[in-house]
Amino acid sequence: MFIKDVCLEAKVTKKAIEYYIEQGLITPKILENGYRDFSDDDCEKLKKISMLRKLGLSVDEIKRAIDSNEELNKIAVKRELNLNTESAKKNLIDKISTGANTDEILKELNDIEKNKTITEKLLEAFPGYYGRFIALHFSAFLNEPISTVEQQEAYDQIVKFLDEAPNLDMPEELKDFFIENTKQISVQNILEIDNNTKKSIEDIEAFLKENKEILEFYIKYKQSDEYKSSPAYMIQKILTEFNSTSGYYDVFIPAMKELSASYAEYCKQLEIANEKLIKAYPEIGNLNLQK
Repeated sequence: MFIKDVCLEAKVTKKAIEYYIEQGLITPKILENGYRDFSDDDCEKLKKISMLRKLGLSVDEIKRAIDSNEELNKIAVKRELNLNTESAKKNLIDKISTGANTDEILKELNDIEKNKTITEKLLEAFPGYYGRFIALHFSAFLNEPISTVEQQEAYDQIVKFLDEAPNLDMPEELKDFFIENTKQISVQNILEIDNNTKKSIEDIEAFLKENKEILEFYIKYKQSDEYKSSPAYMIQKILTEFNSTSGYYDVFIPAMKELSASYAEYCKQLEIANEKLIKAYPEIGNLNLQK
């Protein structure tokens, strides 16, 4: 079967499948016309990979465990059992390792899924550096489960947009740089960064006054050759171009505002802060505070 059919059967996004192929988790047959032909075994493996991802296993753990019940048992023993959700996940991992019925496991897993945060769901749907990019930028506004029909529609629109958007063309060395420099950032770190940003835009005049020297140093560095030759600048440039041409601002951002009331309010405050920042430092133009 072709990738479109596998997406429907396994309930996995195209980009997730491409990522799992890149990681060597599945190896579909390549036909003479260049199309990938997925077997029934490939589809079942994707279902298993998807379940294990939703249960919190990393790609490296899945690589070790995908064909080894012994490894699955080891992972199950190591799972944290402090919370009821984690306990439920352990039970499902045990069931997978003993070959229990897939449909039954999926039914139980769907019950757990209802309580997952939006950030967790996006990371599972889009593994790899792009999924982490989304999490780093929006996790503070999506740290809650979907609770309304409108939120579900907005979430579905976001998943559809991300899955159908063109691939983010980033050199391997920049992907490695991004992952290496963000892998140690915890959820708590992300929340602290975003909370500090929120505080700064709530009283932008006080922020500008209290951080005058830091801002001037930052502006000088952003205009330097050192910054313009750095991996951080290259990544920012690629992301800016991608967002401008992919429909990110026309489709993704409006859906984000519908999905998260706190993000919609944040955007309003951000627009005001941007105007005041540009007025105070006209030589820098827009600092791209907009997420």
